Amino acid sequence: MSTTTTPVKSLDDIAGDDGIFAIIAMDQRNTLRRMFTAVGIEATDADLRQSKADVARVLSPAASGILFDPTYGVPAVTGNGALDPGCGLLVASEPPERGVFNGEPRTHRDPALDARWVLDQGGDANKFFAQLRADRPEPRHGDPDLVADCLEAVRQVVEDCREVGVPSVIENLVYQLPGEDLTGKRREDAIIEAARALNELDIDLLKLEYPGSPEGCRGLASVLDRPWAVLSAGVPFDDFTTVLEVAFDEGGASGFIAGRSVWRESLALAGPARQQFLETVARPRLDAVRQVAAERARPWSAAVTRTTV
Repeated sequence: MSTTTTPVKSLDDIAGDDGIFAIIAMDQRNTLRRMFTAVGIEATDADLRQSKADVARVLSPAASGILFDPTYGVPAVTGNGALDPGCGLLVASEPPERGVFNGEPRTHRDPALDARWVLDQGGDANKFFAQLRADRPEPRHGDPDLVADCLEAVRQVVEDCREVGVPSVIENLVYQLPGEDLTGKRREDAIIEAARALNELDIDLLKLEYPGSPEGCRGLASVLDRPWAVLSAGVPFDDFTTVLEVAFDEGGASGFIAGRSVWRESLALAGPARQQFLETVARPRLDAVRQVAAERARPWSAAVTRTTV
């Protein structure tokens, strides 16, 4: 019996007409609260929802998709017209509390937060956050295999999405192992090796870090046969523009999923001041990187080079 269905949604639902991803990310929960604290604001739940609604109202008309969490983000744009109808909705399905083993993150999945749940949220794609260090040492006897655990959680998400007909978007962030200096070539290699391992799963779209160099982007391109989009990781906007150019030219990336680089400063503002910042600074930022993507990114369908049986 086939385990796939006719897709309910596809990557076209979160891409532009040109097949390129121009996605705004604001799926932070605890991190967003800490960002408010850093600018002297003890944010309430209502403040978090309002900040997400404000970003959606101004930026979603210029984005191909927007990524929100189900706790604050999805409720912030449900039934109020804040989300432009032409903008796809990606819903973050990873548990809000993440596991840890001896200081390392332990990726796990909540089976209740599945593809049908994403559809019930009004979502067009299921985004799942993983933290994979495919190059970490073999586990000691009796210790959990964090690599296998992570890959199994991702495999379950992808399989479930495939069965329901919803795109799977897997975000990976590498992390520093105990006692490690994760910089330079070491970080670049870790990003590429994680991508290599994830590429073996039938993921629709990978959301990956910039590996740090043109060589690193070419390394990603050499191990991937599926589309990937560059995450902004909060880098300053001017730096992100340069990152995108290299990722598109050398890595064949199919777009971007940008968050703090675009909207970060809006959190310190409220009311008309926030609206003005989003309209006069954040929106032009989004327009600028979308133009870079339109000129240099590879449409997602052209990035799918694997064959299916």
